[in-house]
Amino acid sequence: MTTDTVAFDVADGIAWVRFNRPEKRNCMSPTLNRRMMEVLDELEYRDDVGVLVLSGEGTAWSAGMDLKEYFRETEEKGLGATRQAQRESYGWWRRLRWYQKPTIAMVNGWCFGGGYGPLYSCDLAIAAEEAKFGLSEINWGILPGGGATKVVVDLIPMRDAMYHALTGEAIDGTKAAEWRLVNEAVPLAQLKDRVTEIAKVLLAKNPVALKATKDAVRRVKEMTYDNAEDFLVRAQEAANSFDNDGRKEGIRQFIDEKSYKPGLGAYKRG
Repeated sequence: MTTDTVAFDVADGIAWVRFNRPEKRNCMSPTLNRRMMEVLDELEYRDDVGVLVLSGEGTAWSAGMDLKEYFRETEEKGLGATRQAQRESYGWWRRLRWYQKPTIAMVNGWCFGGGYGPLYSCDLAIAAEEAKFGLSEINWGILPGGGATKVVVDLIPMRDAMYHALTGEAIDGTKAAEWRLVNEAVPLAQLKDRVTEIAKVLLAKNPVALKATKDAVRRVKEMTYDNAEDFLVRAQEAANSFDNDGRKEGIRQFIDEKSYKPGLGAYKRG
C-alpha cells in the first residue's frame, strides 16, 4: 500500500514501512507524522505482522524535520499549531517505542536531526555503511531538540555525543556502529538481507515474551537494581497472564523431548 507520505507492504510476517518523500530526503512533515500514526495503528495487531521494519524510499532514511513545513509554516500559524505539530511527531515516536511488535530501523541513507527520534524508538537499528548520520541543528542556530540530545547521550559516550552535537559533522554508518548509535553496519547491497535475517530470528520467538522483554529493557534502564528486580518479577507474572502455556511448552520440549537447547535457539511454536 502506498500513500503520498508513507508506504508499506507486508510479506512473510514482516511489515516493511517506509518514509515516502524521497524528493525531500524523507523529511518529516506534519502530514507524514499524522499518517505514520495511522499506519502504526493499522499494523500493530494484524495477525500477519510479527516484526515491523522502518526504512526510507530513495537514498535517505530521514533527513529530519521539514524546515519549511514543520518549522516555518507551522510557526506562522502560532503557538497552538506548533504544539500540535510537536504532539503529532513525538506521539508516533513514543508509540513506536512501546509498540506491540519488535521494530527494526533499517537505515539505508541520510539520518539527520529529528530522524534520531524514530531511530531511537526502534528496538534494533541496522545501517548501511554508506549511510550518513548527523545533528545539523547547530548549523542553523538551534539545539538538537525533539529528544535528539537525549538519544545521543543515552546511546553513545559523552565525549562523542558532545562532539557530534557541537560540530554538526556527519558520520557514516560504520562510525555510527562504533559509537553504538546503531547495532551494526553492513554494505548497502546487503542491508535488506541482513535485516530480513534478524527479523526471521525474532519471528521465531514467543511474541508475548518479545513484548515483555523489549518493554523491560527500556524501563529498567532508569531504575535502581532493587526496583528493577521487583519490576521484572511482576512483568513476568503479567506476561504469564497473557500466555502461560508458551513457557511451559518450551520447558517441555527441552526437558521431556530434548528437541532443542535454549542457549542455541527458540522452542518450536505452534
